[in-house]
Amino acid sequence: MLTVDQVAACGVVPVVVLEDAEQAVPTAKALLAGGINAMEITFRTAAARDSIARVAAEVPEMIVGAGTVINVEQLHQAVDAGAKFIVSPGSAEDVIAEAIKLNVPITPGVVTPSEIMLGLKYGLKVFKFFPAESFGGLKTIKALCGPFPQIRFIPTGGINQNNAAEYFKNPKIVAVGGSWMVTKDMVVAGDFAGITEKSAAATALCKEIRG
Repeated sequence: MLTVDQVAACGVVPVVVLEDAEQAVPTAKALLAGGINAMEITFRTAAARDSIARVAAEVPEMIVGAGTVINVEQLHQAVDAGAKFIVSPGSAEDVIAEAIKLNVPITPGVVTPSEIMLGLKYGLKVFKFFPAESFGGLKTIKALCGPFPQIRFIPTGGINQNNAAEYFKNPKIVAVGGSWMVTKDMVVAGDFAGITEKSAAATALCKEIRG
């Protein structure tokens, strides 16, 4: 099970899109080699469930989770496959409630106070702010933390090596999510050395700022 402390220690949560489950294990190992020990495999493709299962079984040191989970059926598929955490682009109450029932950590996506209040109703304190750059980035995050000082964020969407530093500097940011270190093209091309290189640069940037 992924904890907030583990996410914060790494500072980066890669959003991974896999079209072929055969790519799952080498991708996970490439991320690990770059210092990233948690990965979010999105449910955007038919290979998602098998990809999660392979990483869970063959790369136990990687904490694998499921992203883009938008309904309860996907939630159950992800957990059954071995997902240790769930990430959703939005805040569906039935998905949140079921994840809590299954005792699996969930980070729902939010952009409004009402969505945050829904999560707080279920005891959640960490939210995915998505799509971050499109909805005002840190400026909006700072505004939302006014009425909700108890919460923290994992912003995702439009964040990359060039702008991640400003997010790392903010104490309300647990980590940043993104795919710049593990793009779909890199995975398809088998550029696992490149994934390791970009992952190492991302984690180094976080450590440089946070110590």
